[in-house]
Amino acid sequence: MTIPRRSALMIPAALGLSQAARAQTPAPTGPWPNRPVRIIVPAPGGGGTADTLARIFAQELEKRVNQRVLIDNRGGANGNIGALAGARAAPDGYTILWSWAGTMATNPALYKDLPFDPERDFEPVVLVGNVPNVLVVNKELGPRTLEDFGAYARAHPNAINFGSTGNGSSMHLAGELYKSLSGAQMTHVPYTAPAAAVTDLLSGRIQAMFNLITGVAPQVRAGAVTPIAVLSPERAPQLPEVPTTAELGMPGLVFGTWFGLFLPKGTDPALLQQLNTLSNEVLSDPEARARFEAAGMATLGGTPERLASFLHAEIRSHAALVRASGARNE
Repeated sequence: MTIPRRSALMIPAALGLSQAARAQTPAPTGPWPNRPVRIIVPAPGGGGTADTLARIFAQELEKRVNQRVLIDNRGGANGNIGALAGARAAPDGYTILWSWAGTMATNPALYKDLPFDPERDFEPVVLVGNVPNVLVVNKELGPRTLEDFGAYARAHPNAINFGSTGNGSSMHLAGELYKSLSGAQMTHVPYTAPAAAVTDLLSGRIQAMFNLITGVAPQVRAGAVTPIAVLSPERAPQLPEVPTTAELGMPGLVFGTWFGLFLPKGTDPALLQQLNTLSNEVLSDPEARARFEAAGMATLGGTPERLASFLHAEIRSHAALVRASGARNE
């Protein structure tokens, strides 16, 4: 399995632009922030999960800093272009990277020549939250429980086609994790758009998906697909009636897309701590948490050290899943 390199070819040009912009950035003066703050989102605008959640966070942070907090969408190369721009920004606190599992934990294993290092090139700020994956199947397949699904998959090797948004995506790696834990043999079918995969799931062209809960909750509520389990230790507010893999005897089958805030390496530790404190205020505010939950994310929070430790472990676990899947970037 391969992942196209076409978008990755844009990265060297982006690197040059980012370095030039960093060289021209004036040194910060006065207390932070005394001018607008920019949050880079390594995805296109337009209402996707990452963009929606980042905009909620920006709005909530703006209330607390009395400055504009602007979203700068930098899509392309599976998030690498935006992450690179964040790494090369001036370490003055005015450019924050909003990133997630795919770019920071999966891409190091997918890309041979990743132009940034998620651990060496950033100061971790806070683990923002997590959007879990949920296993759903076509209504006509038959299984209604995780136990029944496993039994069916083992009895029908490679008869289940599970769709995803591409090789190495959250939906793909969640399926690979299930295969490794259950011993089931299933066939991965990559799509370029989640809507197309869901359409084929409804028609029976594919039989299962380990979709993000934000991408399939409406179909579950409408009774169009059968929910099997949420890949999380705790039930999801969006689908409280759907049991978790932990409840159903597979506590190791936990997967989702987590989000975190990062600053460029070399940012003043006092400024880093200030942003961490403000972020935790946002994530613990009841109204803000309700907004995040309505958009599909359970908030987390904590110290910069928590995010650093979590990221280190995630990079290793995602690398193992990528190796098992055979996905690669050439």
